[in-house]
Amino acid sequence: MPDEPKTPERPPRQTAQLSLGKELLGLAKGLGTTLSEALRPTLTVQYPEDKSPRSERYRGRHYLRRYENGLERCIGCELCAAACPVGCILVVAAENTPEQRVSPGERYAKVYEINMLRCIFCGYCEEACPVQAIVLGPEYELADDSREKFVYTKDMLLEPDPRDVAREVDGK
Repeated sequence: MPDEPKTPERPPRQTAQLSLGKELLGLAKGLGTTLSEALRPTLTVQYPEDKSPRSERYRGRHYLRRYENGLERCIGCELCAAACPVGCILVVAAENTPEQRVSPGERYAKVYEINMLRCIFCGYCEEACPVQAIVLGPEYELADDSREKFVYTKDMLLEPDPRDVAREVDGK
């Protein structure tokens, strides 16, 4: 198109100078960020003596709760296992008997296991539970030395019996 005005081309030397200027500007910005961070006072938390606070909605280690009378809240409905997107929860239900009452419902969780290595701490199990039996607590120190120790059984997940805790407090 002959009618369009042509943009004058820059000589190669001038283009190289503009490119070098941009690179130096980028380098100066990076050094400025580094210097500002270096001059900022450091904040050191003396872990494990002092632990940084967690938000109220933080989801950490799982706990199986009990009622005040010592009965387990879990009724073995397996809704938590069905809601878990990674399938890390195993619940095997059994029937309550009048002689051995474990939970207030007809059934209870005979086996309750969570594979903590597969768990993504999404909280779906907590939301799916109709009796608020499983909760995710604030504990985040879950390190161990073997994979087998990360399969938490029912005994590891259950809160202590509130009646036993009250006896210990009264006895001291």
